[in-house]
Amino acid sequence: MQSTTALRITAAIGFLAVALGAFGAHGLKEVLARHGTLATFETAAHYHLIHAVVMLWVATRDPFPVRVWWCFFLGVLIFSGTLYVLAITGVKVLGAITPLGGLCLLAGWLLVMLGSGGRK
Repeated sequence: MQSTTALRITAAIGFLAVALGAFGAHGLKEVLARHGTLATFETAAHYHLIHAVVMLWVATRDPFPVRVWWCFFLGVLIFSGTLYVLAITGVKVLGAITPLGGLCLLAGWLLVMLGSGGRK
């Protein structure tokens, strides 16, 4: 993957973070209240937006640390994605998948710390 492609995908991830956060705060209030999952949705949106910013930073590095970017991408997709769906549907079993996304996010940060997320 090229950094330009990663940058465009990251922009879409950031756009979705803002859109979903706003939609959750306004359009899904009743659903989230009914399921008692407002805090879950807020956690998903929080991690989603923070890691969109981090992914933007990663996508602009030279050389492009593709492994780091993929860890954060998968982390957002799995961690925030499962929390969004859990919050909206009330299907609690999705909570069993969420930690896999958390591990991906941790792996991304670990690779940044170790400086070992280079091209490949």
